[in-house]
Amino acid sequence: MKALVVDDSRLARNELKRLLKEFDSVLVIGEAANAMEAKEKIEADKPDLIFLDIQMPGKNGFELLEELESSPEVIFTTAYDEYAIKAFEYNALDYLQKPIQKDRLAGAVSKVAEKREKLKEKSDEPRMTENDQVFVKDGDNCWFVQLANVRMLEVDGNYTKLYFDEHKPMIPRTLNYLESRLDPKTFFRANRQQIINLKWVERIEPWFSGSIKIYMKGGHEVDVSRRQTQRFKELMSF
Repeated sequence: MKALVVDDSRLARNELKRLLKEFDSVLVIGEAANAMEAKEKIEADKPDLIFLDIQMPGKNGFELLEELESSPEVIFTTAYDEYAIKAFEYNALDYLQKPIQKDRLAGAVSKVAEKREKLKEKSDEPRMTENDQVFVKDGDNCWFVQLANVRMLEVDGNYTKLYFDEHKPMIPRTLNYLESRLDPKTFFRANRQQIINLKWVERIEPWFSGSIKIYMKGGHEVDVSRRQTQRFKELMSF
């Protein structure tokens, strides 16, 4: 796994890199001292995993993740314990409190490896198309839904909200996982928060800084990020 260490403390970065040398499954490909530097390196080097401090000068770790189109796996590393609940709202795989202990680090790395292995197994399975049906359960309510009827999927904390008919149940799956299972010819990742069913697009308008806004049948308005706007144009062009 290619890893990036993000921390404003040079001593903390060096200590974590020293600990990670003992893990054959992890290759540290770089480090960053702030969110701006980290964003540039994440977009350029595409690490599989980031070890991310929360309190940093300028933007904090949460604000960095908000700016990323698609986030690598995240393990938070911080001297504070009050951010733990919020960290898992950002789908962090683990939360390590400084000073980092070797056994806790080993457990965190193991979680990442296990998740990557499960995703690899899933990626070998056929993608689900609009013709497939899925079982959805939310509390006491259950549905058997054809994917053609799902207009949009949207992040809601650690869950993903599905929009179909007049319903919007939440399922305990991340948007990244669902993106890996769905047919990209029909289901398009518009931004960090939303996947849309292209068959439900009503109209498209130019938006800020070269991006676009998509108006969906059913009333939803979806802002497409600049990067995904380019992918959308490539996908939908002759």
